[in-house]
Amino acid sequence: MSKQPKEPKIVAGLGRPETAEESRARKAENSRLYVQRKTVNNLVLSLLATVGLVAVIFFAVPRSNVTPAWQVDYVVLSEQAALSLNGTLLTPAMPSDWAANAAEVRSSAADGVASWYIGFITPSSEFIGYQEALVANPTWVSNTLKGNAPTGTRTIGAQEWTEYDYRSMEDAKNLAYALVTVDGDSTFVLYGTANDAEFTALAEEISAQIEKGTP
Repeated sequence: MSKQPKEPKIVAGLGRPETAEESRARKAENSRLYVQRKTVNNLVLSLLATVGLVAVIFFAVPRSNVTPAWQVDYVVLSEQAALSLNGTLLTPAMPSDWAANAAEVRSSAADGVASWYIGFITPSSEFIGYQEALVANPTWVSNTLKGNAPTGTRTIGAQEWTEYDYRSMEDAKNLAYALVTVDGDSTFVLYGTANDAEFTALAEEISAQIEKGTP
């Protein structure tokens, strides 16, 4: 008995057998979807692997407790500066939320005055430059403050300070505000962008040390 030919399979979505062209299109679409799913899966796996590697690096690298390089020990450096200036320098003892990004001896060719400089970063992340000249003159003060004229006076502690308030000027920058006082042969200049409370805190520390005669 001869075998009956197998009838074409009826496709549910069509209600009839699919044509050869429809069969090729279906297989091509299935192949495309397979490749697409594989690509997405590979992308997800790659992303997870990258995140994992970053996490390993983050937790594996040792963390340093060393003070950042921009913070300098101005107390130690002031002792060395005093030797080079052949005199005694005042060293402000500021709280731990104050930092210094520079400390050095500066020489002015214009007036021949050498001074001790500390660049303070205040608790509000503003700047106050501190300079002490053991033997200064009015020209040095004027050069340090770029010729700005005094705008008033303030008594801070037992010291009278000359005030230079240029905060209203748009281009004042680091000379927005300044305070100057003299004790004996020493002249102290403070200038920067900090607020009144921070300038007062530094000036009070300097005034207190001047009053006690503490270097």
